[in-house]
Amino acid sequence: MIVLNKNVKTETIEEGLTRKILARGGKMMLVEVCFKKGSRGYVHTHPHEQISYVRKGSFEFELDGKREVISVGDSVYVPADKPHGVLALEDSVIVDTFTPQREDFL
Repeated sequence: MIVLNKNVKTETIEEGLTRKILARGGKMMLVEVCFKKGSRGYVHTHPHEQISYVRKGSFEFELDGKREVISVGDSVYVPADKPHGVLALEDSVIVDTFTPQREDFL
């Protein structure tokens, strides 16, 4: 499957936060999330494993109660059911891979 970004629908999650499901198949899903400076992905958990990659900008990333600033090129592995969230320190883009797919995003 080849997915052209220009053909992918952008979904507004809340003010300052948009999401695109870039590709999905089998047990995997790739999602791009754009944040305006100051926007949050509030601390939450889910039964999916997740890897996040910072494509643009920087975030304060919280994972299991620990916070660290991550920026372009950095990545984070989030085990299933671990509390995590982000604060965008500038206009930023993060790319998330989930397994299994986030059915709640569909």
